[in-house]
Amino acid sequence: MWGGRFSEGPSALLRALNDSFAFDRELFAEDVEGSIAWVTELGAAGVLSADEANALVAALRRVTLTDSDAEDVHSFVEDALRKDLGALAGKLHTGRSRNDQVATDLKLWLKRACDDAIALTKALARMLAQRALDEAATPMPGYTHLKQAEPVTFGHWCLAYVAMLQRDLSRLNDAQARGDECPLGSAALAGTPLPIDRARLAHTLGFARATANSLDAVSDRDFAAEYLFAASLLLTHLSRFAEDLIFLTSDEAGYAELPDAMATGSSRMPQKKNPDVLELTRGHAARALGELTGFLALLKGLPLAYNKDLQLDKEPLFRTRATLAVLLPALTALIGGLQLDRDKLRAAAASPLLLATDAADELAAQGVPFREAHERVSRAGAHSTRSVDDVLAKKNVYGGTAPARVRDAARAALEALA
Repeated sequence: MWGGRFSEGPSALLRALNDSFAFDRELFAEDVEGSIAWVTELGAAGVLSADEANALVAALRRVTLTDSDAEDVHSFVEDALRKDLGALAGKLHTGRSRNDQVATDLKLWLKRACDDAIALTKALARMLAQRALDEAATPMPGYTHLKQAEPVTFGHWCLAYVAMLQRDLSRLNDAQARGDECPLGSAALAGTPLPIDRARLAHTLGFARATANSLDAVSDRDFAAEYLFAASLLLTHLSRFAEDLIFLTSDEAGYAELPDAMATGSSRMPQKKNPDVLELTRGHAARALGELTGFLALLKGLPLAYNKDLQLDKEPLFRTRATLAVLLPALTALIGGLQLDRDKLRAAAASPLLLATDAADELAAQGVPFREAHERVSRAGAHSTRSVDDVLAKKNVYGGTAPARVRDAARAALEALA
């Protein structure tokens, strides 16, 4: 593909370092799709005859992904065409570079990766919102500094994570909107010399627009960085969620029990029920942060335009998408099957320690300055005269833990996530 000026082929050492088909085969469907759009545009521009364009499109649709010793996915597709069509296959690359080709493939792949992440995150958020609606009035102890603080409801706890996931969805949608532009037609760096209608080409491939600058287009990986950032923050939220559930289902707390299908046992200790899904969530969050940091480090010193460093941009993306594809459904199933010990949750939430703030509020309502009321309760251990349900009902502000507010918020979330 590129060896015309060389007197000998690449050494095995170079190929071991340079070849990328082992991982960029993930882009096969996008490479074929982009090539079909490019051939169609070459035909519309009169660069290819109608018969040539039709033959190339038909052959591209016949290509199937197999094992190969090709340098990369682009050469794999072109080699397959050459075996099918002979010399005509060489016309596929007219006016195009692997630089704009791979940038286009990657953006098509990222659009779909965002679609997947959005759908899976919505499913988890919907499950949490439904549990919030079902458990809107189930008291539980709320914590700050991992110390029991004030009563909340389990539904309110669920909605805290729904709020995080909704922000994650917003970030994924924003990244997708910003990255929705087609680099094809930028060629190596200066733009194609052919009379290509880049706007039409972009729309054919499902992009909102064509990229505005060919130098930027072939070297831009912002969409990839934003995807990794959105995914790493999503996984950070999921790690917090996992840590909470590990505590809530611990032997010491015992407020909930994991579903059997989403827990593991011990090879040595028969009594154990281990939260492996939740622990792996924390581990994947840690790895995602490393993927993002490494990716940004890869980009930070690159001059314009394309540099081979960018071959290494793909594997973090592929790993992250694969992680989300298994982790999000597992957490959705786990929260759906979580069994609450409602009696134990209520008893803990009704502890005099958790009602101390309400006792201070009662004194303040009688005209005692709150700071004085705070000190009286702290020194004397005064108790609230209200039940835990009364205390919860008082938190009837927008965003509060009053069961009526939780029900309204859960219904609103379910509607937004529909």
